[in-house]
Amino acid sequence: MCFSLAHLLALLPPFGSKVNLIVRSILQSSELVTSFLLFSSSEMVKCLPGANPVPKAQLLCSKSGGIENCFLFCPSNTLFVPDSENSYSVSCGVPVQQSKSQQKRNSTLPGCTDILMPPIKQKARFKIKDAKCHLRPRNKEKIKEVGKQQTLLGGQFPCADNCHITFVNLKCDSSKKKRRGRKSPSKEVSHITAEFEMEMKSEEVSDTCNVDCLRKRMEQKLQTAIKTLRKSINKQQFYIQFSGTEYEVAQKAAKIVSEGHSCSTGQVQQDGKCVTCSVGTYYSGEHNQCIPCSPGTYQDTEGQLSCEPCPGNDGQGIVGARSVLECGGQCSPGQFSFDGFKPCRLCPPGTYQSEPGRTLCFPCGGGLGTKYEGAISFQDCETKVHCSPGHYYNSTTHRCIRCPVGTYQPEFGQNYCITCPGNTSTDFDGSTNVTHCKNQQCGGELGDYTGYIESPNYPGDYPANVECTWNISPPPKRRILIVVPEIFLPIEDECGDVLVMRKSASPTSITTYETCQTYERPIAFTSRSRKLWIQFKSNEGNSGKGFQVPYVTYDEDYQQLIEDIVRDGRLYASENHQEILKDKKLIKALFDVLAHPQNYFKYTAQESKEMFPRSFIKLLRSKVSRFLRPYK
Repeated sequence: MCFSLAHLLALLPPFGSKVNLIVRSILQSSELVTSFLLFSSSEMVKCLPGANPVPKAQLLCSKSGGIENCFLFCPSNTLFVPDSENSYSVSCGVPVQQSKSQQKRNSTLPGCTDILMPPIKQKARFKIKDAKCHLRPRNKEKIKEVGKQQTLLGGQFPCADNCHITFVNLKCDSSKKKRRGRKSPSKEVSHITAEFEMEMKSEEVSDTCNVDCLRKRMEQKLQTAIKTLRKSINKQQFYIQFSGTEYEVAQKAAKIVSEGHSCSTGQVQQDGKCVTCSVGTYYSGEHNQCIPCSPGTYQDTEGQLSCEPCPGNDGQGIVGARSVLECGGQCSPGQFSFDGFKPCRLCPPGTYQSEPGRTLCFPCGGGLGTKYEGAISFQDCETKVHCSPGHYYNSTTHRCIRCPVGTYQPEFGQNYCITCPGNTSTDFDGSTNVTHCKNQQCGGELGDYTGYIESPNYPGDYPANVECTWNISPPPKRRILIVVPEIFLPIEDECGDVLVMRKSASPTSITTYETCQTYERPIAFTSRSRKLWIQFKSNEGNSGKGFQVPYVTYDEDYQQLIEDIVRDGRLYASENHQEILKDKKLIKALFDVLAHPQNYFKYTAQESKEMFPRSFIKLLRSKVSRFLRPYK
């Protein structure tokens, strides 16, 4: 049978302090109404043999419950341009007559160049009242509600099967229009225009329907599509999808924008400012952050909503490609180029390169050659000696030298040593592994209610020849309780490594604790003085895991009770009791209450989490009862 921490702490005397309540702030968000100006067009092309056709835009609609829902999917060749705060444009696909920027972006894309016949073009104009042009990610809850509707897309839209819409350009422009009458407030109006450009395929021309017949049929289907689109826009049911994220095309003014989307689309917050997503990344509305382009894609424009597929995309290349030139992937080890990307050249004889995507190769030095072109390691250099780990090859003297203190080398045949990371160093020269790099920092002035004293580099082995000094100065009218869960020091005849705790640095001052051995059995004790000076020293040849010792300061009125508990051998006799003193979570909770008794109330709601064995509770209950008896 076990008791919770709340039961244990209930045995202590009551305190007057009350629990500080944590008040959760409710963040209100506002969502601006979104509306769009829609242009759609298609590319009239015929793919050359072996060419990879570019994925085209798709406009799909469905009807459910008498409401039309339209989705515009942009798989590639997208461009988002925020013209102003309330105006922007989004293009999707490749038009027949490309602008200079589109021609530059698509100049390296493969084949689909033969125009078969003039495309079909159609324009439409829409207007939505009480709306502003803010492209916002669609609410996830809404997506779940209409998830079944999306599965029905395709076939219900009269122009989905054979309209061949391959290019879409969205443009939105909001302006204020004043109502008639002096007292009438101004009203937000978003103007939406749609221009469609559709492809006609020669294989659809037949004996019963020539080119003119086919064009007339397509125009009729397109007009029907415009009517459906108009209804969906009026009902705020028109959405655009980029890289798997859906954006609302039109929103009601009453809706609110979540706090996480306070920046414009294509921007994220950094240090309290809105920053546009850089090239090589795209804005993810679902995660509200900039995501690096995946291998096989690139993005050469800031603030975009998707990445472009690389020509002949095979899923290879680097993450975060910033232009189509980086699509080919980085040069492999043993290769180099002027920018680190393909096409690449092999490292010439006498040089090597072990990293991918480099612009040069390193010389072997000392007139050394290599066994072949494209060497990837110094090991390929024809050295006179093959150095072992912990050493490096000096190409001037042509001999192996031990890595100096603070460096290491884990591999054979290298011409350099690796510097230890951060504020770490090695005990000796000739180190072969990064684990030999140890943190040298330790010691300090401690005045908090609770804390830890630990050997440097803990839980790794502490360095040799180190000296650490701590001073614990508790707040007024408080004493110090120490728990040593376990300590690991090398066993030897002469105490080379020592941990000592006493009143001051003077060797003759009152000593509370001293050891130079390993003890895996925990122990707790109170300081014999109000302040505590602690020192740890290791000699030049020793090293070990060391220790992590927690301490807490408590009200001196409970000195008799605390000492009665820690001096009772039954506290350490049971393995269950020993595990309690080694459990960092339980020790932290117990110390938290001893240092700040009002925190007892914080743990009463965690009865199922903090559990102690019944024997431990029984031991403490008798001592607490005996201590409280004089107060009754």
